[in-house]
Amino acid sequence: MSYQLDDLLYLMQRLRDPEHGCPWDLEQSFDSIVPHTLEEAYEVADAIAERDFPQLAGELGDLLFQVVYYAQLGQEAGHFVWADVVDGITRKLVRRHPHVFPDGKLRTPAGSIKIEPEQVKQRWEAIKAEERAEKAERPHQLSLLDDVPRALPALSRAQKLQKRASQAGFDWNEAAPVIDKIAEELDEVREAVASGDANAVAEEMGDLMFAMVNLARHLQVDAETALRQGNEKFERRFRFIEQRLADDGESVQEAGLERLDQLWERAKTQGL
Repeated sequence: MSYQLDDLLYLMQRLRDPEHGCPWDLEQSFDSIVPHTLEEAYEVADAIAERDFPQLAGELGDLLFQVVYYAQLGQEAGHFVWADVVDGITRKLVRRHPHVFPDGKLRTPAGSIKIEPEQVKQRWEAIKAEERAEKAERPHQLSLLDDVPRALPALSRAQKLQKRASQAGFDWNEAAPVIDKIAEELDEVREAVASGDANAVAEEMGDLMFAMVNLARHLQVDAETALRQGNEKFERRFRFIEQRLADDGESVQEAGLERLDQLWERAKTQGL
């Protein structure tokens, strides 16, 4: 027998049962669960990066449990129920894919209604107008940047902030000026280092990294993914150094920088 989604929802209700539930789960709130959600999302990303698909199934289950957890908390507080979560995302995706669901209905058989490319464009413009109207009914948004989540990793948030500003026309048209900006920011880091002002160094480093993210965006490179890959490359090469030293009866601490550099270059030549 395989458990189904309804079983998971029931399990969550049992965990949060005020009388017979789990003490730890009963202590949790929306805020306390957020760090776990972020951790689970990263574990999904790690499993994908490692191409560990059997592990990925488990990690996706952990991530799904986070959604179920929020739904239970929402139901207890009277904010929403699981059905609202499912209904909301399904309606949104049907609405945003008029080329797949041309009549706006989920169950209409595929291919039974023909729609021309121009009609898709017209429908998409109508959808955007509808969503803008919906936002207009909500509390006033003072800035285009207001709904960029602060809990995002800094690199990802920088990309989203820049993309949102770009949509308003605040952006360079090509990568070359961004490269010039990076050179400018690097000079300012050098000046801050020379001044000995630790606060200035931190501020200028932030500006430099923000400019680097901007360059990645212009080159159509996801900065978060690129840095994760860079981390993994460093880890592979450093582990290679450790292993070679261990084979020779040495430790990293004892090897000296010149020896470490030699092994680093050797790791590079081996494609690590």
